[in-house]
Amino acid sequence: MIAAARARPAEVQTRPFGSSREHLLLELSRADRRVREAARRARAAAPDDSEMKNLYVSDAEVDALVEEPLGPPSWAHEGEDEEAAAIEARARESERHGVALRLAGLRRAFALTRFDVDVLLMALLPEVDLRIGRLIGYLHDDLTRRRPSVDLVLSLFCRSFEARLAARERFTAGSPLLRHGLLQVFTDSPAQRPPLLAHALKVDDRIIAYLHDSDALDAATAPHARAVVPRAALGDRPALSELAGRLLRFIASPDGAGKGPVIYLEGPPGSGQQAVAETLCHELQIPLLVVDGPSLLGAADEPSRVPLSAFGREARLGGAALFWEGADALLDEGRPATSAALIRALVEHPGLVFLSGAAAWEPTGTLPGRPFLRVRLPRPAAAEQARLLLAALGGGGALAPGVDLEALTGMFRLTPGRVEDAAAAARELARFRGDGGPITEADLRAAFRHQNRRGLGVLARRIETTQTWSDLVLPRDREVLLREICAHVRHRSRVCGTWGFERKLSLGKGLGVLFSGPPGTGKTMAAGVLAAELGLELYHIDLSSVVSKYIGETEKHLARLFDEAEAMGAILFFDEADAVFGKRTEVKDAHDRYANVETSYLLQRIDAYEGMVILASNLTKNMDEAFVRRLRFIVDLPFPREAERRRIWERVLPPETPLAADVDLAWLARKLEVAGGYLRNIALSAAFLAADEGAAEVSMRHLLSAGRREYAKMGKVMDDGYFACGPPNETADRGAATGHERGG
Repeated sequence: MIAAARARPAEVQTRPFGSSREHLLLELSRADRRVREAARRARAAAPDDSEMKNLYVSDAEVDALVEEPLGPPSWAHEGEDEEAAAIEARARESERHGVALRLAGLRRAFALTRFDVDVLLMALLPEVDLRIGRLIGYLHDDLTRRRPSVDLVLSLFCRSFEARLAARERFTAGSPLLRHGLLQVFTDSPAQRPPLLAHALKVDDRIIAYLHDSDALDAATAPHARAVVPRAALGDRPALSELAGRLLRFIASPDGAGKGPVIYLEGPPGSGQQAVAETLCHELQIPLLVVDGPSLLGAADEPSRVPLSAFGREARLGGAALFWEGADALLDEGRPATSAALIRALVEHPGLVFLSGAAAWEPTGTLPGRPFLRVRLPRPAAAEQARLLLAALGGGGALAPGVDLEALTGMFRLTPGRVEDAAAAARELARFRGDGGPITEADLRAAFRHQNRRGLGVLARRIETTQTWSDLVLPRDREVLLREICAHVRHRSRVCGTWGFERKLSLGKGLGVLFSGPPGTGKTMAAGVLAAELGLELYHIDLSSVVSKYIGETEKHLARLFDEAEAMGAILFFDEADAVFGKRTEVKDAHDRYANVETSYLLQRIDAYEGMVILASNLTKNMDEAFVRRLRFIVDLPFPREAERRRIWERVLPPETPLAADVDLAWLARKLEVAGGYLRNIALSAAFLAADEGAAEVSMRHLLSAGRREYAKMGKVMDDGYFACGPPNETADRGAATGHERGG
């Protein structure tokens, strides 16, 4: 192959190469010729030509070694390399004619010298023609060593001893060849610690493939990265299009450091970070290499096994911008080794780099010489989300009449990426019904909920909401207030967006609600009814996971909680909220100071949160006044009166439950003065007592026995007479209060 491409120096003309491979073959033939000429000179200068010369040192060889001064061997190359200059002239002419030469591109991308290129070519020779290995072994005076050594390439391409000493620096760890993994320097000598000159050279497999016109990622990076052909991906998103225009001007502005900027695109998953990067690369006419950052994570205290600099090398080989997807996971303070590795990779890489993440991040001076910009991607307004959803659905013809897209997107607040996923899910749900009908509001709600069910980890648990308005037993004015809360959520996009109130609300765009009242009055049920009515997910916050004894950990947990919940459009439900939202106290020690810091931080997050937060507390007087001021609704759920307890009894006993004729709901409502939550417990316990006895019905005896146990749980000691059935003159009225009246 090399012989076919061989050309004498006189034949090299300043004409463009036809391809990158033609250029590579001509360079390889030049290196091949250098080896062959050196072998001829070495053979002519050999003092002993016997067949046993490798087994002993002859007197003639000793005399030759004594006479030979320090420096290159007698067969080393001398004179100027006119052929190399002629090939480089042709390479420059080729690139002026638009012919991309990979070897020239490699040299430019990694700032290689002519000597570095010659070293790579020498190390590449055994990869393309095994016969050359025998000549290399001959020059080593050891036929088992068929890869060029450091000493061999210095002898072939350095004309003086001083040049050899200077060129040794090109084989140190900080040199471009080794720092970027283009060349591997290893020992193939039987000596335990051979000198650097005796080390062998091999071109990295990825570089060999690249020079042979392959764009496939290497085995280490391929599972974690993908090459993307950029497109104008913003579509009908004016806010992001305007942002992309400003970013394009920022990238194009001259920078004294000569390196591309690092741009951190902050926003929840699906908010369009990659779309922005693709659009910019489309305008710049450069490819994009996307790296899946979270897939690289190892243990918390160790960096990824894949060298992060390998992705920078891939980007340089392809002339691509680098996009680190989920970079905030790699830069997390809890992973210092991985974070440091990524910072080093960013400092090393000179090209344009995009970082994406949901959490804010600043380099704090760790990116010397690199322009850095953090940009928070704006969340699209409800009207823009509705347009995106309509486009993803293929137009309004696919929708059932009366579907208000803007109201739906205003409640769920999906990112553009999740809007497209929700549209696909809604189409599949409609198709699954099998009636051939259009996409309904129920299909869209189910699809939106599916997109939002990413979970909040160990910090919260999702509550399945099965209750309806009919399950709530409240005074009329309280129910009206709850329905007003629903109206605020439904019409948020119109009032804040279309009617312009959002401009008047720098903070406090979300909806804060406080449910207060004694235990068992229905605070959790009311939250579930609101979630079911609005079609939103309800998450109960696990305070044991949020509150930490370690300073600063509580704030970190809360930041994660609010960030993820906002991306999901979820309702956050803090039960026993006074434990977290309590009053700030006088500072007497460090614990008081940091407790107040936690409370102040919660105030800020409540203000900034754009979703719905429901707080439930039995001790409202313990709540911090600043929290109470920020709440839009305070709903006091009172202890139920007798008539309300009667209605609760009718609801907690399912219609399928068989009741004995002696069950008197009116008497139970009058006699058992407890809240609805306790009445539900009594009804459930009575049913289990009846089932355990093998009874066909739940009788008054079962209900009273369960009531006695519930009172004991509450710490109330009552004598047996308190739970006896009513006076004899009430017996005639009991038949009117039996199970057939439960629906009344």
